[in-house]
Amino acid sequence: MRFILKFCLLFLFCSCAMVPLKKEKINGVSFVASQDSITIKHISPVKQINANYAAVMPFGFIRDVNHPEIMFNTDRQWFGETKVGAKQYIEALKSEGIKVMMKPQIWIWNGEFTGFLKMKTEGDWKILEDSYTAFILEFAQVAQDANVEILCIGTELEYFIDYRPKYWNSLIVEIKKVYKGKLTYAANWDEFKRTPFWKDLDYIGVDAYFPLSDSKTPTVEECKAGWQKHKTLLSRYSKTLNKPILFTEFGYRSVDYTAKAPWNYDRAMTIVNFDAQNNAMQSLFEEVWNENWFAGGFVWKWFHEHERVGGEEDSQFTPQNKPVENLIKSTYSQF
Repeated sequence: MRFILKFCLLFLFCSCAMVPLKKEKINGVSFVASQDSITIKHISPVKQINANYAAVMPFGFIRDVNHPEIMFNTDRQWFGETKVGAKQYIEALKSEGIKVMMKPQIWIWNGEFTGFLKMKTEGDWKILEDSYTAFILEFAQVAQDANVEILCIGTELEYFIDYRPKYWNSLIVEIKKVYKGKLTYAANWDEFKRTPFWKDLDYIGVDAYFPLSDSKTPTVEECKAGWQKHKTLLSRYSKTLNKPILFTEFGYRSVDYTAKAPWNYDRAMTIVNFDAQNNAMQSLFEEVWNENWFAGGFVWKWFHEHERVGGEEDSQFTPQNKPVENLIKSTYSQF
């Protein structure tokens, strides 16, 4: 009897050992700041797609790419863009079991690309650095006080980093004095290879708008083929630095040619194409989500009033009330 019991236990142990365990991923949404506070009503749709993380995104504003001062935490901003609003969002999300990445971002008037932010004089560089330090440390303190799991220290600030690398090294030191959780930076898809400070962070953050296919309605297989060179680079980079890759943003618009230049938010592109969005997203999930070097990511983007956004006439990024929402729900349920 004792022999039989030992045999059964050994068989059970071996059987379990043969079943590969899937590592839990960061299954996130980029939760857009709004004019209002949020409640369980706004969080329930996030839970329904099996997301376990949300990026909370307060904003600072700059007049143009050569202007050095960041305006933030003002009474002219929407509630969710401010310090008080970010804190309320974090507390509400965490009360419902959703973990958080704090992702303070810069918006340049007229939607100019933040990667081109560059000062013309040393004096202006110093003003920008002081302004950005105040901006990021204020939200780092919010993140620390609210026990936020991840802090993203910047988003697509390529020129700022290229021209002022010593500032960023010292900034990270200052951030770590305030915030004790995990750190990342959201590098653009063609920027991350040149970002110099990954060794000081916990995740290699990538806004994953990699071009995959020139087709009007790319097939899943076309997009998967387009992923191969990007996967090879990401895998090697992760292995070299011994850091996991985190997609700080990922997503596709529901338009024609969505996989050709996925970062393109041109509002003149209005022809809705759900098949293109769905196929591109499926290829990302199939090619990347199960990789050991991949930590997970945050789909771009998710609005708080779920029932009022997305839908059959929407050509923008949000997956809400579109076929791709079910694909995200299914994939997130597996990890």
